[in-house]
Amino acid sequence: MTHPNRPQTSAPLAHPLVVIPARLGSTRLPDKPLADIHGVPMIVHVWRRAMEAGIGPVVVAAAEQAIADAVTAAGGTAILTDPDHPSGSDRVWEAVRRVDPDGRFDAIVNVQGDLPTIDPAAIRAVFGPLSDPGVDIATLGAVITDPAERTNPNVVKAVVEMVPGADTGRALYFTRATAPWGEGPLFHHIGLYAYRRAALERFVSLAPAQLEQREKLEQLRALANGMTIALARVDIVPLGVDTIEDLDRARHMLAPSPTP
Repeated sequence: MTHPNRPQTSAPLAHPLVVIPARLGSTRLPDKPLADIHGVPMIVHVWRRAMEAGIGPVVVAAAEQAIADAVTAAGGTAILTDPDHPSGSDRVWEAVRRVDPDGRFDAIVNVQGDLPTIDPAAIRAVFGPLSDPGVDIATLGAVITDPAERTNPNVVKAVVEMVPGADTGRALYFTRATAPWGEGPLFHHIGLYAYRRAALERFVSLAPAQLEQREKLEQLRALANGMTIALARVDIVPLGVDTIEDLDRARHMLAPSPTP
């Protein structure tokens, strides 16, 4: 997805760092990162899935000491960050600067801390589009198959210019409305992101955009400021844990297999 009118100055990316932002301040599910799933805190399950992706080191950017302690007890790496960050992206950037002040890692993969059942292949997939030097940020989407999701404002739709049969396209907009109009697939946006390091640094320095505030979608800030977002298509929307019902589903999905 090269853009001929844009200077191609970025080298291929070779050193990704995976960062998982996590905080305890969920209103719908208090202390969510520490929720027990078969004797293991949820954040540790997410860390394990990210490690299984095998694309680079994994760091948890923790807002509270309890999260950091849970991760380190499991053998992982955690960085304690400012609890007052306005977004996960800001938390990720603080962790990147502290873990890698010399800039050895040239790409940052942001994995949400409430995805304990995420397929490691999805984490690998979100990194893939950054092989195109014209892409600043990459994300994921899945074709909507449930008709109810087409009009559900809680399901964010990605408006993507994608050639039929392709697996990657350019994201032109994100919205809670039903879009685009007409025949064709609608994409359910999945909030994993891979950034060129310079793109993440720029993104967190920008003021919130008007459409970002209207739609309550942070990624619109990047589009409003001329940054290029590529979307890679995957088959399955991962389970995001926001409620006790979601947590029960995650426990069911991650239940150990019965012993023969």
